[in-house]
Amino acid sequence: MSSDKIIRRIKRSRRIKARLARTDLPRLIVHRSLQHIYGQIIDDNSGKVLISASTLRDKKVHHNIAGANQVGAELGSKAFKMGITKVKFDRRGYKYHGQVKAFAEGARSAGLIF
Repeated sequence: MSSDKIIRRIKRSRRIKARLARTDLPRLIVHRSLQHIYGQIIDDNSGKVLISASTLRDKKVHHNIAGANQVGAELGSKAFKMGITKVKFDRRGYKYHGQVKAFAEGARSAGLIF
């Protein structure tokens, strides 16, 4: 990945985070690497991770759209069990398509509202 692409993604990420900082809801973060996809729900007031899920946990879940959907659904069900229903979605500068979209749809199917 070229450095220009990385810089553009970081700038998008900062704009998104600044817009999301106006609410007191927990933040649902998605991160993609070349091998895995990760999701976390973070409480910005205390700065702590409340819930996390990723493709690292199971060898049967792959780093593709179906795997992203499963990780999102797992994270959503964990959040629903903890009593978290509303979150703000932080896509960390990634475009909303493919794996990021599948992750969000999986979380919505489990009961999260954002």
